[in-house]
Amino acid sequence: MTFAIVFPGQGSQFAGMADAWATHPAGRTVLDAASEALHRDIVAGCRDEEALATTSFVQPALLACDVGAFRVLEAEGLDPSRIAGTAGHSLGEFAALVAAGSMLLPEALRLVVVRGEAMQRAGAQRPGTMTALLGVGTEQAAELCDEARGGDVLLVANQNSPVQVVISGSLAAIERAEALAAERKIRAVRLNVSGAFHSPLMQPALDPILRALDDIEIRAPRFPVAENVSGALVDDPAELLELVGRQIVSPVRWESCATALAAAGATTFLEAGPGDALTKMAKRVVPGMKALAVGSPEAAAAVSSAP
Repeated sequence: MTFAIVFPGQGSQFAGMADAWATHPAGRTVLDAASEALHRDIVAGCRDEEALATTSFVQPALLACDVGAFRVLEAEGLDPSRIAGTAGHSLGEFAALVAAGSMLLPEALRLVVVRGEAMQRAGAQRPGTMTALLGVGTEQAAELCDEARGGDVLLVANQNSPVQVVISGSLAAIERAEALAAERKIRAVRLNVSGAFHSPLMQPALDPILRALDDIEIRAPRFPVAENVSGALVDDPAELLELVGRQIVSPVRWESCATALAAAGATTFLEAGPGDALTKMAKRVVPGMKALAVGSPEAAAAVSSAP
């Protein structure tokens, strides 16, 4: 098997998500580093539903769980020569950069703390939200956005699969889009997020993130990163830096990322971190692709030793 390591983002969190990784020395090391960066116990915080509902906490917590899962995979013997590439969905992209060696964990934690706080503030300053549309692709969702937008912000924010996209925008525009979806018997599911992520409404968060990036060195990755903004494999540090800086106000081209990883030779997607959302998406984007969710040290040990 040749692997693509993929990392989930915001929305995959659940109460107790750090507990499994805290039982393994490699995972515990990452969680302790995150606790120090955030000045609070990440493992305990991940059991707190109120904390998990805040962007400022959940982003560094998810980063820690994602990277912790990858470090456990490494500790259990995953051969890096079997990795065709990596990618992360939105927030998960920072875990992908750490896994690829492009960003050090302390740097990523500092950046994600800034990112989470800036996005929380931007969501309060320019209110908006996100809704998943099920059973439709990007083109149909974009047409619906064009009809519902009016004078507000509304766009396709996550191009997840041929049958699932997420739209993002102002509250009024999202409500109009949901009403249109109901008329057309398209299932719409409002997401539990604190803002219109990956849309122009996140513009107030951009400057703090870019300032934080000024203090971070992006290194050449040891395996390619399928980048959210471009949807293509990237191994140039300058290009990675430029694209990461645009990520928060740009759509996530996840369908293209998954396709690029498959084209690079990946035969199995390993989802490192909480949940199995990307595992389910992989099978829709790349028919026949094997995908496994690595949600515990036991699962990591099993897959790392597989032929």
